[in-house]
Amino acid sequence: MSYSEISGGVTAPKGFLAGSVYCGIKPTNVDRPDLATVYSPQPTVAAGTFTTNRVKAAPVRVSAVNLRSPDVRAIVANAGNANACTGVGGLESAKRMTKAAAQALGIKDRQVLVCSTGRIGVPMPMEKVEAGIALIPSHLRADGSEAAAKAIMTSDTRPKSAAVELVIGGETVRIGGIAKGAGMIDPNMATMLCFLTTDAAISKELLQKAVSVSVEQSFNRITIDGDMSTNDTVLMLANGLAGNRPLKLDSGDFEKFQAALDHVTRDLAMQIVLDGEGVTKFVEVRVNGAASFSDARRGAEAIAKSTLVKCAWFGCDPNWGRIMDALGYSGIKMREELTDIYYDGACAVKGGVVSTTPMEKLRQVVAAPRFAVTVDLHRGSSEYVVYTTDLSMEYVKLNMGE
Repeated sequence: MSYSEISGGVTAPKGFLAGSVYCGIKPTNVDRPDLATVYSPQPTVAAGTFTTNRVKAAPVRVSAVNLRSPDVRAIVANAGNANACTGVGGLESAKRMTKAAAQALGIKDRQVLVCSTGRIGVPMPMEKVEAGIALIPSHLRADGSEAAAKAIMTSDTRPKSAAVELVIGGETVRIGGIAKGAGMIDPNMATMLCFLTTDAAISKELLQKAVSVSVEQSFNRITIDGDMSTNDTVLMLANGLAGNRPLKLDSGDFEKFQAALDHVTRDLAMQIVLDGEGVTKFVEVRVNGAASFSDARRGAEAIAKSTLVKCAWFGCDPNWGRIMDALGYSGIKMREELTDIYYDGACAVKGGVVSTTPMEKLRQVVAAPRFAVTVDLHRGSSEYVVYTTDLSMEYVKLNMGE
């Protein structure tokens, strides 16, 4: 491993500041800031990915345009209101947020990216938001990562951050990030926001490639409830202050950078799953021996999203019949009589029928807070892994509405 874990989150890389303020978007949360900012006084290149939901929140639409800017300086994000399904007024609110932040920081509107998370279909209380944004400069700190991570939380129970450092061309390079997410989590991202920073010198095009690859290996491999959000966003800023020679695609240095970035995004993705709404079990679902990559992915996702499977896990029931059923309707190439299923290496199914492993041993595995389910289809060499959870009664209570 060519990198090491460090503290500092999104402000671990040189030159980045972060902080939070209280706007009062949700008046009941008087003890929790609800507006976060990540800022670089130095020029940065930016990259990102957004929800694939056809219903896209206003901040997603505005940020997708501003991301094209050759020099992005700030990310401003609020919690408590998603600014989604809010029509023309919602777009105007998102633009007003970028304008207010630009005025507060002395930069241009197009140099600000904006994100929102919270309730859908509610107009943004812009007077409160703009008043809060005006306070941003006095709350930015070189150690403000945790404050920003807490401000974007909704149903999260704890802030999520990660950072690493590595040496590239004799220079120390750092990558850091914060994230939020606990419910409405599904592959192709989820109701999650992730803000990443690095002081590496890298082109905008290459940074976008690195982010796209990293998201596919992390946030696109998690699911909690199978619902895809209108707001999910991953953004990354790079300011080049590490002083390394600009990274090139076909080089060992870029491979090292990609591996380090993948570690940060996987760490944050795991933290999201572990903090899922009402979660009592963290489950790694792996499908091996598939005829194609597509089959491996569809098979793993069918298991990881199955309500019946997830409820069985909550009840500590190793009900492999439900797993076999999910594989069967997933549409993949499979033969029941070739399929093996394992719980933490203990064989539950061999050749499509029940194995000789005592049921009590399998129950012990599923009773643990963390375990792996592995399926071998014996149809090829492709594999895929998804990280998921059980589905508890607490999850239902949390999502019954206010």
